[in-house]
Amino acid sequence: MAALLLGLTARAQTRDSAEYTLRVAAKKTINNSSIDGKAGFSEYKNYPTRTIATLQGFAPAAVKLDKYGGRLDKKTKATGFFHVKKIDGRWWAVDPDGYYYLHNAPNDVQPGSSERTQKALKDKYTDRAGWMAATRKFLLANGFNGAGAWSATKEIQAENAKADQPLAYTINLDFMSKYGDKRGGTYVQPGHKGYPNDVIFAFDPGFEEYVAERAKELAQNKNDKNLFGYFSDNEMPLLRKNLDGYLKLPVTEPGYIAAKKWTDERNITLETITDQNRQDFLAYAADRYFSIVAKAMKKYDPNHMYLGCRFHGAQRYYPELMKVAGKYLDAVSINYYNNWTPEKRWVAEWEQTAGKPFIVTEWYVKGEDSPGLANTAGAGWVVKTQADRGIFYQNFTLGLLESKNCIGWHWFKYQDNDPTIVGAEPSNTNANKGIVDNYLEPYTPMLDKMRELNQQMYHLADFFDQRQPQ
Repeated sequence: MAALLLGLTARAQTRDSAEYTLRVAAKKTINNSSIDGKAGFSEYKNYPTRTIATLQGFAPAAVKLDKYGGRLDKKTKATGFFHVKKIDGRWWAVDPDGYYYLHNAPNDVQPGSSERTQKALKDKYTDRAGWMAATRKFLLANGFNGAGAWSATKEIQAENAKADQPLAYTINLDFMSKYGDKRGGTYVQPGHKGYPNDVIFAFDPGFEEYVAERAKELAQNKNDKNLFGYFSDNEMPLLRKNLDGYLKLPVTEPGYIAAKKWTDERNITLETITDQNRQDFLAYAADRYFSIVAKAMKKYDPNHMYLGCRFHGAQRYYPELMKVAGKYLDAVSINYYNNWTPEKRWVAEWEQTAGKPFIVTEWYVKGEDSPGLANTAGAGWVVKTQADRGIFYQNFTLGLLESKNCIGWHWFKYQDNDPTIVGAEPSNTNANKGIVDNYLEPYTPMLDKMRELNQQMYHLADFFDQRQPQ
């Protein structure tokens, strides 16, 4: 393993015992946009990195699983659907049969639309149904138990109906972004939808009406035991500058009217706004959004979890946002970029502030040994090799498991970006993000490390619980 890394093995102190920590060479993407094709990188630097092999006192052991991927040695009350519960100081998802569970999945589990990927699909699997049958087995064999956002829902549902080991899947409803498409005013930007003045349409009467109508679709899923939960949107601009943004909208806009009323009641003007005002208004706007969405979702599907809107960027550092989210969500979803290792302070504070667990719903690292991929698109880190990608995966997930507040993680994503697709979303044009390439071939050196961690995740949770007593 050392031959794959730059730097020497170093000894590092942890809270309770000494561990051996590798130092992996990586560099950050400086510009997350690929619009001009000239994204830059920082220089390579060695980062302290834990793997299973460096955990002093950890001995791998098998844990028997039920059909959903829950651990058969620990059980609580079953509800017939996935839910979350804090037990003995650790948050768990609980599977439909009551077994302790962590949701571990790639995002975007579906084959790409390029000519070469479609040819590979036909040659290898005949059709999408054949691909899905093989892909379910492939994911399970590598220790994954589900599918994250933007996956092939219809194919997964059809395969689950006949499979003895189903994939627990998620659905992204895109309430705000699709309302914005219908209403007008939104635009494409790298990674997520853009909104006028970086403010969402939470105060539009039409948004509440739209959600109430769209949510009726959820009734068709309410008895599906394999549905892990819903995301209402992705990476919306819920920001501390929102108050300023709403007040700069045209005066006929519902967002302006709501913000003006809020500031007038507090004798605030655009010139006298304080940072505390901004935080208070962000909580107000977020409460408006989450309350509308949660009410409609639970009306038509009371059985499945609401996993939030996939916070990103600085949002994970906003206690006022986490507090509001905790009122309405079953778990807080966070797209977690730009950190080599989870931040111990914040993964603790998220749970303390929200009163709910979190799930990491996007993260990845790119490898330089990916032919034909410039790796200038997207966020995150770049490392030398696919094996280093797998080591990064182990390091990051060990931090999540150690936190006791994380109920799962979704790697972004199943397949690499494909540069041959014209008009691709700007953050998904040329980067090595996948566990398979554009010919649907797996990255075996990375998957070897992923599988090693995935198959030990429950035993690792026990290891950290025993090492850090309550």
